[in-house]
Amino acid sequence: MNTRRESRVVDIPGVPPDRIALLLAGGEGTRLRDLTQEIVGIPIPKQYCRLYNDSSLLETTLSRTRLYTSYEKIHIIINRDHIKLAADQVRELPESNIFVQPANRDTGPGLIFSLLNLNRIHPDAIVAVFPTDHYIDNDNVFIAHTFRATQLITHMPDKIAILGIRPDRPETGYGYLLPGDPVKACPKTYHVKSFSEKPSPSRTYEIMSQGGLWNTFVMVFRLGSMLDILNNLIPGRIEAFSELIRSPRKAAEIYQTIDSWNFSTQVLTRIPQHIVMLEIDDVYWSDWGTQESIERTYKALKQVPFWKQPLHRPIQSRQESANDPSSSQFIA
Repeated sequence: MNTRRESRVVDIPGVPPDRIALLLAGGEGTRLRDLTQEIVGIPIPKQYCRLYNDSSLLETTLSRTRLYTSYEKIHIIINRDHIKLAADQVRELPESNIFVQPANRDTGPGLIFSLLNLNRIHPDAIVAVFPTDHYIDNDNVFIAHTFRATQLITHMPDKIAILGIRPDRPETGYGYLLPGDPVKACPKTYHVKSFSEKPSPSRTYEIMSQGGLWNTFVMVFRLGSMLDILNNLIPGRIEAFSELIRSPRKAAEIYQTIDSWNFSTQVLTRIPQHIVMLEIDDVYWSDWGTQESIERTYKALKQVPFWKQPLHRPIQSRQESANDPSSSQFIA
């Protein structure tokens, strides 16, 4: 059952009200296209596919985020060719909160495009970034950690707080945070010595032996502080997107000149001194980037994936013909 309407924002003492959520839904999910075709009859990006409990990854992320802040303060980035796929699943959000990029250019351009849009609306906000392709078994506990990260940023406004998961296996496809000194008066929170994105097998074992954590890519930061870091680190890339924000009608033209690049690889690996990490050890978390990771989660839950059950038949997606963005009023 889809429970997204049942979640209600929680107010926590000490957590500032100027908190904004940004959901990342711009990926194509190409590694899971065979599975989504098997499930719904057509290959659609994984975040829109109902992979568990009759809810899509996007819907469950939105429901989880609703515990963090109100719908009016939840924003999302999607791709232009996903508009009709997304429309029903984000219908509770104000249309102005939906940022539409002309094409997917990986997490770097997607984040910068979103942050510059947010800067026009909420320049002083604390922003929590949530990917939309994760399984989390306890939303309340996970969001409690996100609140803890938000409280931390109110006291350390120049830092980026990242939620880290203790690995249960070597996984070379993930990013790793290597802990440094503890952050005083904040349990299970550390400064970061290094950030390694998709390390080699030998480096992965080395990082794990030193207490390294998986990067969930759930980040909390002051918007102004993050933009300052990016302006100093990658000024040319920021300027290209600033032109896009100034001239939104040129978005498609400008996007043709923008290369795809990964935010973790090009930014986070270069600024460990700006990162603090919070260790999360009481939540089951899984990045559903592959069919193997999804089926591993089902196995951990002692369940059989519904698409492997004898009576399963593909159900044609209600948004199967969704390619026409002409009626959208989303921000592009």
